[in-house]
Amino acid sequence: MSITTPKIIIIGGGAGGLELATQLGHKLGKKKHADILLIDKNRTHIWKPLLHEVATGSIDPDLDGVVYSAHSAKHHYRFQLGTFCNINQSNKTITLAPLYDELGHTILPERSITYDHLVIAVGSVSNDFNTPGIKEHCYFLDSNQQAERFQHSLLDSFTRLHQDDNQQQSLNIAIVGGGATGVELSAELYHVSELLKLYGLTNMSSKRLHIHLIEAGPRILPALPERIATSAKRELLKLGVNVREHTQVKEATEQGFITQKDEMINADIMLWAAGIKAPDFIKDLGIFELTRSNHIQVNQFLQSTVDDNIFVLGDCCAFTQPDGKQVPPRAQSAHQMAQCIEKNLLATLKNHPLCAFEYNDHGSLVNLSRYGTVGNLMGNLTSNSFFIEGKIARFMYLSLYRMHQRAIHGSAKTIALWISEKILRVVRPKMKLH
Repeated sequence: MSITTPKIIIIGGGAGGLELATQLGHKLGKKKHADILLIDKNRTHIWKPLLHEVATGSIDPDLDGVVYSAHSAKHHYRFQLGTFCNINQSNKTITLAPLYDELGHTILPERSITYDHLVIAVGSVSNDFNTPGIKEHCYFLDSNQQAERFQHSLLDSFTRLHQDDNQQQSLNIAIVGGGATGVELSAELYHVSELLKLYGLTNMSSKRLHIHLIEAGPRILPALPERIATSAKRELLKLGVNVREHTQVKEATEQGFITQKDEMINADIMLWAAGIKAPDFIKDLGIFELTRSNHIQVNQFLQSTVDDNIFVLGDCCAFTQPDGKQVPPRAQSAHQMAQCIEKNLLATLKNHPLCAFEYNDHGSLVNLSRYGTVGNLMGNLTSNSFFIEGKIARFMYLSLYRMHQRAIHGSAKTIALWISEKILRVVRPKMKLH
């Protein structure tokens, strides 16, 4: 009697999904102990905390992205391009939507794929809270494509200002959401506006850039310790950012944002980064227990509460900690969840007991481009966290990305990538200009 190879499907190639596929590929796929399939609607991976740098042109995704098909060939898993749209628990099948080209021609029809174990890691999208006008007038930073759309609009606006002979016009950018994305993007925008002088746009400078950072709550970075928020706000104010706390937006128009107090905040470019939710199609599946933001409820082993063969990780996962708080949607959360699910899938295949997930907060860091980095380290690993800023904080922030690279490439290639990046800085522009 032949023994069938277990099939593990991972939907979503974000930080956690790609790390999990890589590790399972090494431990199971290489020896044909399991068939590992990663599915994503994009062909390349960009670490989500870097999307604000893609949006400003500080990073070129064509050079800094990870191509799934090439990566899978080296790390013993398979990759399939597709958009997850349905699941049949009884048959253990998932459905992928038809795939079309830019002209609307069908590349692949709707497909069904069987699985033995399924991991859902589809990430999150911006939550506009049904605020009128947001979808029509705002940019989002949920994906590489959206970040590039913002970057193209930004570059067009910079070009327009440069060719204004009177130099009287300015560029107004309004960002709703004082979380890490909004704060880091604000600083990065000032940085790239100064870089433009190096590439012929001599009439453009940060003095012609006006940024409004709008936060509904009492302070920016509400999920982080107050000392970090205070330090970050101080640096943003030095740059010239108009930090608007206690300011709730009720509508977006072509001219800008309208607040609850009927004040108009004029803006040429508007970006919404005021909260996240799991993609709406998760709710449409009608299968899982969900939170109000569509996040999938899981048990202590990160299995969905409705099916032990379905694991969930990352931003779409709702894991309640012993103190009643949800695990925050951060890259370190996805990394730790991927490690736990890896152990539990290996245990499942060997009929061993599963490991309960325990989140360890290693602290938080906020990068203000070249102007500074602030954060706290250790989090709940010790009774007291400690505050860091300056060069040490900047080094720790960069180390987070290197740790992600090491998880998906290994130590040798990560070092090679670091060296190649140093060399490329000599020959390529400091920002993407197309």
